Amino acid sequence: MIIAVDGPAASGKGTIARALARHYELPHLDTGLLYRAVALNLLRLELDPGIEADGVAACDFDDALLADSALRSDEIGKAASVVSAHPLVRSALKMRQQRFANQPGGAVLDGRDIGTVIAPHADAKLFVRATPNIRARRRHAELRGQGQEVSIDRVLADIRARDQRDMQRTTAPLTLASDAMVLDTSFLSIESSVQRAIALVEDRLKALG
Repeated sequence: MIIAVDGPAASGKGTIARALARHYELPHLDTGLLYRAVALNLLRLELDPGIEADGVAACDFDDALLADSALRSDEIGKAASVVSAHPLVRSALKMRQQRFANQPGGAVLDGRDIGTVIAPHADAKLFVRATPNIRARRRHAELRGQGQEVSIDRVLADIRARDQRDMQRTTAPLTLASDAMVLDTSFLSIESSVQRAIALVEDRLKALG
C-alpha cells in the first residue's frame, strides 16, 4: 500500500504522514528532507542555490545527511525552497523517491508532488492544507522552540513566498491531484487531524475493495 501526503509548508502533512506510517506499520519518507539535504550540502560547498548546476552538483549526498539537525533550520528551509524549483534537481531526486515508494509492502511519503509525480499510482492520496496565517503561527512556534527569534510577520511572508514558488514552478508544482482527498487542518488538533486522515484512508481502501 502506498499513501501519498501532499501539502504546503506547515500544513501538518509531515505529522500526519508519520502517524499514518505508524498506524499502518509502513516505512515513511519526508521527501522535503531530500531537498533540505541538497540545500545543506550546497551551502556547505559554498555553492549558490539559485544556480541549477550547483543544485545538481549538491544532489550527491550520503543518506546519513538526512539525520543532520541542521536540516530543520529556517535558513536551510528557504534554500531548499529555491533549489527545489530547479527541474534537473527534481529529476535527480525523483528515482530515489520512487524506489522508496515502490518497495515491497509499500510506504508513506509526504511532500509537494507525491500524488502527482512521484507516486501517481498511490492507493490513497491526501492533500493537507491550512490557512497561511495558521501555518505561519505554527512555524513561528516551531522556530521559537528551536531558539530562533523571528517575527511572525516575517514567517508569514516566507510562507507566502514559498507557496508561490511551489505552486508556480514549471516542474512538478504543488497542486491537488484529481483523486486526492482534501484534509484542512486549520481548526483541528493534531489528534483530530490524524484521526480524520486515517478515516479518509480507510474510506479510500474500502472503495478500492
